[in-house]
Amino acid sequence: MRYLDFERPIATLEEELERLKAQYEAEQDETLLSRIRDLEKEVKKLRYEIFSKLSRWQKVQLARHPDRPKPLDLIPHICEDFIELHGDRLFGDDAAVVAGLAKVEEYGVVVVGIQKGRDTEENLKRNFGMAHPEGYRKAMRLFDLADKLNLPVLTLVDTPGAYPGIGAEERGQFSAIAHSIKRMLNLRVPSIAFITGEGGSGGALALAAADRVYMLEYAVYSVISPEGAASILFKDASKNREAAEALKITADDLYEFGIIDGVVKEPLGGAHRDPKLTALRIKRVFLKALKELKGKSPRTLRMRRFQKYVKMGKWMEV
Repeated sequence: MRYLDFERPIATLEEELERLKAQYEAEQDETLLSRIRDLEKEVKKLRYEIFSKLSRWQKVQLARHPDRPKPLDLIPHICEDFIELHGDRLFGDDAAVVAGLAKVEEYGVVVVGIQKGRDTEENLKRNFGMAHPEGYRKAMRLFDLADKLNLPVLTLVDTPGAYPGIGAEERGQFSAIAHSIKRMLNLRVPSIAFITGEGGSGGALALAAADRVYMLEYAVYSVISPEGAASILFKDASKNREAAEALKITADDLYEFGIIDGVVKEPLGGAHRDPKLTALRIKRVFLKALKELKGKSPRTLRMRRFQKYVKMGKWMEV
């Protein structure tokens, strides 16, 4: 288990707890059980105290936690019979985007997710969760398949943003993102998106222009990172904490603004503490939303999507 700075008090207690449990396993000393139970209660209480008053910057840190569950960690607990499909049929296969067909209970679904790596080797393979144009074109190929087979779409988004490299720009990164957004908005089938970690800029929006958009409790969703905003607003990237507060990019903020449709509660301590429970909560919300959207005509779905996103551009001057 890897701990963030603000979790150090929890880490100290949990390390002591693990030591006591190992000692009990070795010695079978019944007198240790009482101490273990007391320490477990103390850990739970401390975790609740810390996580009940997290700052926005601390939530950004949780959204970026290296152990945070990725789509390939969540999909097996959300779906059955997942078959991954590869390639955009134009250039190549982008490992940052995982996509395929699956079942969620009795429903066939198309699943698309952005996959970060767990270590340096996998992050290089997955390009740190930053998709290339071929990744978005792969997603659009799956959206076409969803319409053709009349299957709902489930997307799982965790990306700092689309890859900004020269090669990606030469292959039409801006166009791929724009067309992916347009393709989602024109889907004839229900679409449900979950921001599971970072929802960075157009790279996230390309897979989140859905009928329903939900965020995990400690996920963030923004047009720019706190570091990028600090560089522009304060001319100092180190002022990321202040920028995070100003941006209001957390799930609670965006639900209050009406940008997202709901917040999925995470296990105490974050999604990485119990990826399976996190996935089952996503599954429950997905099924509820799908039942509400299923049966709507393609025309109704498109009209409601148009109204949903146009409404976000309204403002009032006083």
